[in-house]
Order: sequence, then structure tokens, then C-alpha cells
Amino acid sequence: MGSMTTNTSRVSKKEYFGYFCYGFGECFNYGLVGTFILFFYTDILGISAAAASIIFLIARVWDAANDPVCAGIMDMRRTKEGKFKGYLKIIPIFVVISTTACFFAPDISLQGKVLYAGFTYIMWGVFYTISDIPFWSVSAVISGDTKEKANLACAANIGVAGGIGLASIMIPLLVQVFSNQAVETRYFLAVLILSLVGFGFMMFGYSTITERVEPPKNEKVKVRDVINALKVNKHLFRILAVFIFKFCYDVVQSIIVFFFTYNLGNATLMSVFGVIATELAHWGLVVLPLLTKKFRKKDIFIAVCVLDIVLRLVWYVLGYENLAVTMVILALTAFLNALTIPCVSMMLQETIEYSEVKTGKRCEAITFAGQTFTGKLAVALAGSGTGLILTLIQYNPNGVQTDFTLNGIFLAVCVVPAIGSLCRMLLLLGYKYTETEHEKDVEILRSRRGVVQSDEMQREELVSREPVQFERVN
Repeated sequence: MGSMTTNTSRVSKKEYFGYFCYGFGECFNYGLVGTFILFFYTDILGISAAAASIIFLIARVWDAANDPVCAGIMDMRRTKEGKFKGYLKIIPIFVVISTTACFFAPDISLQGKVLYAGFTYIMWGVFYTISDIPFWSVSAVISGDTKEKANLACAANIGVAGGIGLASIMIPLLVQVFSNQAVETRYFLAVLILSLVGFGFMMFGYSTITERVEPPKNEKVKVRDVINALKVNKHLFRILAVFIFKFCYDVVQSIIVFFFTYNLGNATLMSVFGVIATELAHWGLVVLPLLTKKFRKKDIFIAVCVLDIVLRLVWYVLGYENLAVTMVILALTAFLNALTIPCVSMMLQETIEYSEVKTGKRCEAITFAGQTFTGKLAVALAGSGTGLILTLIQYNPNGVQTDFTLNGIFLAVCVVPAIGSLCRMLLLLGYKYTETEHEKDVEILRSRRGVVQSDEMQREELVSREPVQFERVN
């Protein structure tokens, strides 16, 4: 096994900011699709909630095969600009094109609209995968320092939260700007503008990144290595299971536009909420590194889940008639959710070393492919679940909603995430791979690499001595 080499230069502030910017720009597009696509399908394209649910499920079945393949290729093949950086140069434009295509309303039959929606949504998923896997994976090769990698994960997650939040803020405002246009044109133009702005942030982020950690030159990750890494990494699967239950929170993301439009009767309040939630999410991500210095990430996550459950149950008892109480609870739960996302990313990143100890191979891309896949699966489950909920509660697109429907929307926003927090908490109670175990594996790898480097130095010394010894003999 060859030795992994590391450029010891520190990660600059510009690079941290650039990494933040890529996640920020990328998640303009993620936030647009995650928050507004179901509303666009039902209230603008005229597609039924049930049909939309089927589209989401088919797309995720495709992702189940597509995401690991993309990750395997990235782990086995290197770009000219590094292991992952090259992908971040080309793919952003395709992310923009596919996102805007999702929000285009063709003048065709309803059946044709369903097929068009299915095709564009699946293509969006493919291009987002090719962008998101190297985005998260590159943090493992930007720096070999555990603390710097954790800081990179925080920077990325601040960008992700900011991008999703800004999408929620800007789309309702931009739609109003184009109020003289047909409703489908309003959404298309709003999405196009925001996606192009996101593209600029992504390209700036790409330009700042430097890959410092070089994998062993004689190490080639093969398909069987990827399979072995997945088979032995039990901790990876538990964290991914925790991440999947993010879909319970994504139900809120999918249905919140319906809640503001019909329950509160004011869709523009969503922009106000978006501003508050984004700012609080930002502070949550600033606070998290301070918390991780004193507490285990596992314990922080469990505490957040408990608080989330309590807040949502209190809200359910109080109801949503008091606007101030509703906005405060929504903001606080957004703050708590912001703490969970980087926790998962950092815990997921730690499993890379566990896998390398067990298999001798570093498979960063396949690890973060798990995050990308489960993230999109969560969005799809949320979209499908929301579509099913809207069907069951007899939602009437662009019409007056019954009390039964309004209560159903409130229940989805309030109780479903509490169930998700409970499931995540139960999964983490049995999680054993904490900071202590990770540090042990880091030391094992350092020891292994030290031995490898020592052996290579000895071989080089012997080779350099051979001509001298030959001359002495003669």
C-alpha cells in the first residue's frame, strides 16, 4: 500500500468562504426544488398530488442505482484538477439548466405535463448528484487535519442552510415582482434568476478550492473495494438512517407554502419566516463548533431532538391561531434543525477513517454519496408523503379549504417532524462510534502511514547506495 501525502499548508479564510459559497449556490437549487416543486406541480401545472408522489418515488428508485455508480466512478477516477475539484467546474451549469427546466410549464396535455415533470425531475436528480458528491467529498482532500475538516463541514452547512433559506425568502418576492406575467411565467423567471445567481456562487467556490491530500499513488480503488467499504462500515449505515429521517423535517419544507397560503392566509409571510429562520439557522451553525468543544456530537444531537419534540407538542396544544407564537416556534425549530445537519455531516465524515482502518482503502465519494442519496431520498419521501397527505386530507388546489384540510396541514407541519426527532433520537442512543473511537482510528492510520513512509525511505536509501557499493567491489 502506498502512502498518502498531505500538503501541510493551512486552509485559508478565502478557501473556507469559497467552500461556503459553493454550498450556498448549490442549495439555491436544492431549496427551490425541495420547497416549491410540489406546489408548482399541483397549483400551477395542474398535476394531482398523487401523480407528483409517484414521480418522486420513481426518481428515487433511479437514484438508488445512479448515486452509488457516480460515487464509485469518482473514487476510481481522478480529474485533471484533482480527485474531485474537476467535477465542480463543469456540473454547475447543468444543475442550473435542470432546475429551471423543472419549473417550466409546457403548453401540452396533462399527461404530457406529467411525463415532462417526471423526466426533468429525474434529470435534476442526476446532475445534482454529480455536483453534490464531489462537493462534500472534497472536504476530505482539502485538508488532512481533523479540526480543519470539521470547520469545513460547518462552513459548507452554513452555506447549505443559507442557500435553502434564501430560496424560501426570494421566490415569493420575485414572483410578486413579475406579477404582470402569467403565474407559470412568474415562477420560471424567479427560478431562473435565483439559479443563475447560485451558479455565480458555485463557480467562485470552485475557483478557491485546493486539494492538499493526495491518495496513495499506487492505490487504485476498485469496485470490490467500494463494496467492501459499504459492507464493513456499520457506523455509516446508522448515521445514514438518522439522516433519512430528515424527511420528516422536509415534510415541513414541502408543505410550509401550503400552510402560509391557506392556514395563515398570507403567502408573503413565508418570506418573513424565511428571513428569521435563515438568520437563526446561521447562528445555530455558529454555535455548534462551540458546543462540540464541550460535548459529544451524539449527545448534542439527542438533546436537540428532545427539545424539538417538546416545542412541537406545545405548539400542537396551543394551535396556530396566535401568529406570534406560531412564528416563534417555527423559528426555534428551524434553529434546532440547523444544528442537526452539520452534526450528521461531521459524524459521517468520521466514518471514512473507520472504513479505511477496516479495508485499507479511502472511499470518500462513496461515503458522501450516501449523504447525497439519503438527502434526495428524504426530499422525495417528503414530497411523496406530502402528496399523499394532501390527497388524504382532500386538498383542493387553488380553492377554499375545509377545516378538515386545514387541520391536516397543521398536523403535518407540527407532529410529523416530532415523530422524526423521536426516531433519530432512538437510533443515536445505540451509536458507539464517538470522538474517542474516531481518534483511535486516526492514530492507527498515522502509525500505518509512518511505517509505510519509513519503509519507502529505507528502499530509497538502499537504491541510492547500490552504485557506491558496486564501485567499491570493483
